[in-house]
Amino acid sequence: MKAAVFHGPNQPLKVEEVPTPKPGAGEILVKVAACGVCHTDMHYIDHGVPTFKKPPMILGHEASGTVAELGEGVDKWTVGDKVLLPAVLSCGVCRQCREGRENICDNMQMFGNHVDGSYAEFVLAPAKDALVMPDGVPLVEGSIIADAVSTPFHAVVNRAKVKPGDWVAVFGCGGVGINCVQVAAAVGASVIALDVMPEKLELARQFGAQMTINTAEVERVDKAIKKMIGDGVDIAFEVIGKPETIQAAYSTIRKGGLCVVVGYTHLGVEIPAAKLMFFEQAIIGSLGCRPVDYPRIIEMARIGKIKIKELVTGRFALDDINDAFELLRKGDPKTIRSVIVP
Repeated sequence: MKAAVFHGPNQPLKVEEVPTPKPGAGEILVKVAACGVCHTDMHYIDHGVPTFKKPPMILGHEASGTVAELGEGVDKWTVGDKVLLPAVLSCGVCRQCREGRENICDNMQMFGNHVDGSYAEFVLAPAKDALVMPDGVPLVEGSIIADAVSTPFHAVVNRAKVKPGDWVAVFGCGGVGINCVQVAAAVGASVIALDVMPEKLELARQFGAQMTINTAEVERVDKAIKKMIGDGVDIAFEVIGKPETIQAAYSTIRKGGLCVVVGYTHLGVEIPAAKLMFFEQAIIGSLGCRPVDYPRIIEMARIGKIKIKELVTGRFALDDINDAFELLRKGDPKTIRSVIVP
């Protein structure tokens, strides 16, 4: 099969012929329909973030496709079935999994990190983890449900428990942030979207934001928000991964409010502990999505409660995968999410 192989940081992916894997017991071989292009992959390529599996390996963790072959003992699936593969696989037996928090499984394995991913014509997956993709969800665009949509869903619905009537601020309107906007709006929140790019803010309005703030044009975002709504927001989501934006997001929450950190940074962040205590505020993290939530997200997409097709603004052949990453590096404000179509 053809695959885009990662040989190490600071070099382009190489499209090569590699052996097509054979499914073992309990596995399925999936013919990849599409795989989303994610900043996580770029961290491996550009920033030297190590993968658990040593290169050479195949990246890519946002995949959809059709079942091509069944391993021994697999009876749930038939060849030709349309499936979505979650970004992270859980063991089902550790303490976190037993408590229903499989997204922070002690033994988690991630496609394109611990095991070969989906920037390839075929990918192996445990049959137990694959999810049905109904006819009402476009298979190619639906691939991004695996991460770009499910991660914000978990942050909004499970971690923040956003309710109708809540005021929500979303810092960062990239591929994940824009879905924080639309999921929060879908569950009834009033959303304020914040970014430095006017084009991103316009997209946020199209995906449900009631108000927008260009943070490059205001001196203090907390004052700008209070001027808009008279108080701080109930919940602020930071979806960028910078200490300064985490601090800014925290500054916008009301007394008793919540700040949810979705963006990743390895750097420390200073937060005023006195304010945190005296105003009974909270800061929590959010990672990935639980397996139990994927069918709900897929159904929301099927009935049009959340947009999927409109999120995919670029399609690239496997041979052009490095062009897709170059587009991601440039930060084109009109790009929401690109997918690789092998």
